[in-house]
Amino acid sequence: MYYDKFYPFYMTYANHMLLSGERMQEKEFEMMKSYYPETARRIQEKVEEECDRLDYEGSRLYDEYPDKFMLYQMCRRIREEVEPEMSVQELPGRFLDDLIQVLLFQEISRRRCRRHRCRDFYTGRRGRL
Repeated sequence: MYYDKFYPFYMTYANHMLLSGERMQEKEFEMMKSYYPETARRIQEKVEEECDRLDYEGSRLYDEYPDKFMLYQMCRRIREEVEPEMSVQELPGRFLDDLIQVLLFQEISRRRCRRHRCRDFYTGRRGRL
């Protein structure tokens, strides 16, 4: 096997700072989620459950261009789970739908970024082309 670049032995080891930075970001995100209002917190839990179901190798969440229809179907499933709990609180207009979409898209984006960073780290790539 031919390597076109020479790496000294100390550069072949994993960068321990990458994983500690990832842990720091996760702790920061968990702290900020603890400040969410109760309604948003319950929706966020359902969003995370839905994303956990689709978080596997080759999932449609990690396609280069995720299917818009699939994302809206996920939002609809989350709304169906959350709506009975929210019916007491008269939410104006489409606010519940908008909140679910924002929380879902943010969670998917966070997971996609984490997956891309990990893949780049383990394959040895330093940046995107």
